[in-house]
Amino acid sequence: MAVEVHDVDVAEARRRIDAGARLFDVREQGEWDEVHAPEATLVPMSELVARWQEIDGGDQPAIVVCHSGGRSARVVAALEQSGVPAVNLVGGMTAWEQAGEPVVRAGATAEDAQGEPRHEH
Repeated sequence: MAVEVHDVDVAEARRRIDAGARLFDVREQGEWDEVHAPEATLVPMSELVARWQEIDGGDQPAIVVCHSGGRSARVVAALEQSGVPAVNLVGGMTAWEQAGEPVVRAGATAEDAQGEPRHEH
């Protein structure tokens, strides 16, 4: 049976993050190093089988992001099948940046990202 993937747009993702939801980036390390959301945690799709239990949205479904939304939708479906509530950030990091949300770019210091660490693994 197929699992329904729920999408959220950038505005809804921001509202949920501000309310305590966690953002998980499933792109690969090189993509993350180029640009990522400062509040995101990197769990590459290639490591998902070993690390899926790290994805926990707290009191809300985890928000999952990739470059444009395709990989994250597949990850959300897998998480939901495993009993982990999750939603897909439609449009991915492309939409995140276009909406003017903060990002950390390659070569930026941790302080440039509002004091957040570059990544958490």
